[in-house]
Amino acid sequence: MKRLKLQKRKTLKAANIYDVAKRAGVSVFSVSAVINKSGQVSSSLQRRVEAAIRQLNYRPNLLARSLAKQRTHTIGIIVPDIANPFFPLVVRGVEDIAQKAGYSTLLCNSDNQREKEENYLELLLSKRVDGILLTMAPGRLTPRLRQMLADMKVPIVLVMRTSRDLKADVVLTDDHKGAFEAVAHLARIGHRRIALVSGPLEVSNGTARWNGYRKALEAHGLSCDPDLIAEGDYRTESGYRAGLALLPRRPDAVFVANYLMTVGFMQAADEMEMTCPDDFGLVSFDDYPWLRCFRPRLTTIELPKYELGAKGTQLLLERISGSKGRSTVQKLAPHLRVRESCGFTFHLRNTERKALPQDSRRSQEVEIASRPTLVREKGADDQPASTPTRD
Repeated sequence: MKRLKLQKRKTLKAANIYDVAKRAGVSVFSVSAVINKSGQVSSSLQRRVEAAIRQLNYRPNLLARSLAKQRTHTIGIIVPDIANPFFPLVVRGVEDIAQKAGYSTLLCNSDNQREKEENYLELLLSKRVDGILLTMAPGRLTPRLRQMLADMKVPIVLVMRTSRDLKADVVLTDDHKGAFEAVAHLARIGHRRIALVSGPLEVSNGTARWNGYRKALEAHGLSCDPDLIAEGDYRTESGYRAGLALLPRRPDAVFVANYLMTVGFMQAADEMEMTCPDDFGLVSFDDYPWLRCFRPRLTTIELPKYELGAKGTQLLLERISGSKGRSTVQKLAPHLRVRESCGFTFHLRNTERKALPQDSRRSQEVEIASRPTLVREKGADDQPASTPTRD
């Protein structure tokens, strides 16, 4: 009975590299060369080693290999809100590029809280990740954590938000330009009292979108009315509160600085029995395929989310591989997608009516109303354009 227990315990013991070498009848160095593909071995020897690995169900000790090579082949990702539909597409871009390079990813969600973000940074450093992609929460890093990051020399790439506390590469979208284009479009089609639901002004992209809004108003000779501005936090509830505050002031149109806040804003409008674009025009920041199913279809600023994650990862892998040089900032271009919510159709009808003789307006109105909307789907090779696209 005792012998049976000992035999069972022995069979449950995980095989090691020495067991594989003994089974294959080769040296440990030969097994290591086959596993790591680090040396030239004959095809027959390789087949013997691979057969022994299968028979023994051998799994290399990844921790030991990581310590030996000073690499874990993992990268950490910290995002502020994984429930925000913006970030899953960013993370997909990260994962695809990382996997092709032989890296695994560890995803952390900070809930846009500085304390939680710092805990995750310490966790990733303790797990010895090779690099970190970080979308920062509002606030400043503690001096202790800044010193820890500097001492460990782990490459960091900031995604979407810059930081005064870190000298790091940055990959982001040109949010100032995107906000400028959104508000300029509303002004071009006749809106004069244009409201803003901004993101948090504590983070860099919230400030960039606010500045783009202000500059577009200035460029079109419109005043910036503080009563038509509400600061949100990129979440649905803040958009709802902004709608309740701004809509009674009867803006002609509103620029909402992200999709989730747009959902909340439209909920407030529905409760107040106001409709878009009849009572107000609207442009939202960021675009998703399902928005084409909404009525009215939302005019948006499209952001290249997948490309953002992919480019950030490529840059991080270059730094991990030893690329030196000064920190860089890469800006990806946004793209205006014109649909119904901005009131463009009303503007088109009014413009064409004014250009027609009185006696031909009625027949022309029928023709305009029956026109199909131009639909243009982006192809894989399309590049961001400087002119708006109607789809």
